[in-house]
Amino acid sequence: MDASAEAFAAGIWAALDGPPGAAASLGFTGRGALPSAFGVTDLAAGSVAAAALGLREVAGTAGPVTVDRRLASFWFATSLRPDGWRVPAPWDPVAGDYLTRDGWIRLHTNAPHHRAAAERVLGPQTDRAGMARAVADRTKAELEAAILAEGGCAAEMRGLADWAAHPAGGAVAGEPLVAFEPGSNRSASRWAPRPGRVLDGLRVLDLTRVLAGPVATRFLAGFGADVVRIDPPGWDEPALEPEVTLGKSCGRLDLRRDADRATFERLLSGADVLVHGYRPGALDGLGYGAAARQSLAPGLVEVCLDAYGWTGPWAGRRGFDSLVQMSCGIAEAGQDWKQADRPVPLPVQALDHATGYMMAAAVLRLLACRLRDGTGGRARLSLARTAALLTAAGPAIPDEPLAPEDADDFDAEIEATAWGPARRLRPPVVVAGHPMRWARAAHRLGDDAPAWADDPAD
Repeated sequence: MDASAEAFAAGIWAALDGPPGAAASLGFTGRGALPSAFGVTDLAAGSVAAAALGLREVAGTAGPVTVDRRLASFWFATSLRPDGWRVPAPWDPVAGDYLTRDGWIRLHTNAPHHRAAAERVLGPQTDRAGMARAVADRTKAELEAAILAEGGCAAEMRGLADWAAHPAGGAVAGEPLVAFEPGSNRSASRWAPRPGRVLDGLRVLDLTRVLAGPVATRFLAGFGADVVRIDPPGWDEPALEPEVTLGKSCGRLDLRRDADRATFERLLSGADVLVHGYRPGALDGLGYGAAARQSLAPGLVEVCLDAYGWTGPWAGRRGFDSLVQMSCGIAEAGQDWKQADRPVPLPVQALDHATGYMMAAAVLRLLACRLRDGTGGRARLSLARTAALLTAAGPAIPDEPLAPEDADDFDAEIEATAWGPARRLRPPVVVAGHPMRWARAAHRLGDDAPAWADDPAD
């Protein structure tokens, strides 16, 4: 497969079953690429382009779509530059890669309960040196299995060939990049596109966390969608909140409480779109399986993701971008490419971000179907399948480094975030006639009462 931005965009659009020929109007600007064994910059530009094509289809317009490859690359890292304050460190002190008796393992300990699970296996640790000593005499497979059994998150490093031969890798390879399930009934959409601000009034219920889902809903909010993100009490993402709460309302509900369940059901019944990152069966366990969701919200457009795909022995396995990179051979390929003595991940969390933009594109394609014939439906994606898209394209096309940021890369206005003033990068895509902008600055999770819960019929 060609690893160019044009090829990624065309491949993703085809996987979305987008109208033929639409990708021909795409334009890409910007020179250089992020340093990587794989075409991360082109994946970034291609996935952003696919989401923009979906937006244009819903708008019913035919103007050009232009993606800046360089800005897309920057957005795949972080779009915010604080002025006089700092974003917290992105990783827990003991998260990272460790050398075991027979190879490398990655521990993901950012969430307190995931760190606690690792420490039930390895003992309490205060720093990386202590963790390194604790894993040194264990095998990577033994550790991976033990930590997962405790409810934690870990991944041993595999090569590309090892992953391809693994039953889970084979299952993921056989899955579509975007798995669509048409709606089972037809009903007229109560929402319609708005001139200029295309997604204004579109109600999106966001039940996602780190990181793909929030990227998807941030894109939708940038074109006017009314996004309500719901988190449980006590869940925070201090390193990510300034990045992913842009343009959204953010509330908290405890679905173990009857009052909060009632609020959630009012939210769901008022939603046009549901985006969630629950593993298979998790919503069913809360009493909100597919039948219940459709009963509460007939015609609901639903897009979901998981880490390791929806079939095979690892369906539903806990995971994050960095772990999928270890499992699927990306980190080992990076080590070989750089001739390093340890795993080399992608320069950004590209699986998360690319999957997020593809999720946004899937939402928009389903909305277009619903507007056209009343069907809508569901779509499923996974980080592991996005990894397969990236690695199947082959090695990165050699390119010069990206030019450093300059003043022209940023929006003219200062963003008054909840933490202090900041500059935000300009959007990485321009859809003719449909400016991308966010009506609300980034703020903390849980700052808002759940919107539209009292007026689901509007």
